[in-house]
Amino acid sequence: MIELDTSGPAELAPLSWLVGLWEGTGIVDYKFGEESRSVEFGQRISFTHDGLPHLNYNSYTWLLDDKQTPHVTETGYWRLRRPATEGDPGPGLLPAIGERPYGTADDVETLRTADGGFEIEVSIVHPSGINEFYIGEVKGPRIDLATDAVMRTESAKEYTAATRMYGLVEGHLLWAWDIAALGQDLRTHASGRLARVE
Repeated sequence: MIELDTSGPAELAPLSWLVGLWEGTGIVDYKFGEESRSVEFGQRISFTHDGLPHLNYNSYTWLLDDKQTPHVTETGYWRLRRPATEGDPGPGLLPAIGERPYGTADDVETLRTADGGFEIEVSIVHPSGINEFYIGEVKGPRIDLATDAVMRTESAKEYTAATRMYGLVEGHLLWAWDIAALGQDLRTHASGRLARVE
């Protein structure tokens, strides 16, 4: 059963089943020719909103060793893909002019695609100097994403593209992440299974 958070902006309705704190485990298994890097990890993901028409995303992982060694983190924003209007604030701290767009369920419904989903945009920032910009679709309890762009600092490791899939299956958040990195083409990288804890 999908739990919907109805306290947020109407624009978040298609993504509201993600809202909450999720925790579980996952595995990395990335192949480099004959070599493979594999590790099991614990993960905590939170999706929250602050009254604005996007979800705030945070992920924290740790190794499943004796010390539960901190592993990696990422943070970002998830929103429906649509043109910005005068009713949206920004860029920077510029205030909006007029009514905020897509304020009702009927308004949001106009963004539905011909196949019944909603296009979304996701930006994810890694402290290692990598920023991922995804476009994709949410359709019921499934989200498919592919990078539109990857930006990285001069000091970051080589990373060029990714896809991610999220789905709600029997009350669990399942995800899979494929990457093209370190000279490799797009291939299986990591996956996880999380349960809602809040």
